Amino acid sequence: MPRSVNAVASRARRKKMLKLAKGNFGSRSNVWTVAKNTVEKGLGYAYRDRKDKKRSMRSLWIVRLNAAVRMEGMTYSEFMGKVNKKGIKLSRKVLADLAMNHPTAFKEVVKMVK
Repeated sequence: MPRSVNAVASRARRKKMLKLAKGNFGSRSNVWTVAKNTVEKGLGYAYRDRKDKKRSMRSLWIVRLNAAVRMEGMTYSEFMGKVNKKGIKLSRKVLADLAMNHPTAFKEVVKMVK
């Protein structure tokens, strides 16, 4: 009896991986083993950098808040300590957006905190 090797599924797996490698230079896009390594490495980087993006955005919000709060005569750490003590439930993202796009509203928040 001949050996059964589900070639349809194997080919589908390879096609899926080669489709992900599309756009790479040279053999990285069409040689199976090279393309597989490239795609796996790229997917790993993508996973890692989705986490890293959250980290860098938070630090950006903190920098923006610090700059805005210093114009009001406080430091970032003082401001956040007082915000938490007052029980204001605004995230750093929202506070940074207020500081950038709605400075009058941000000044009101700072007044409430002082």
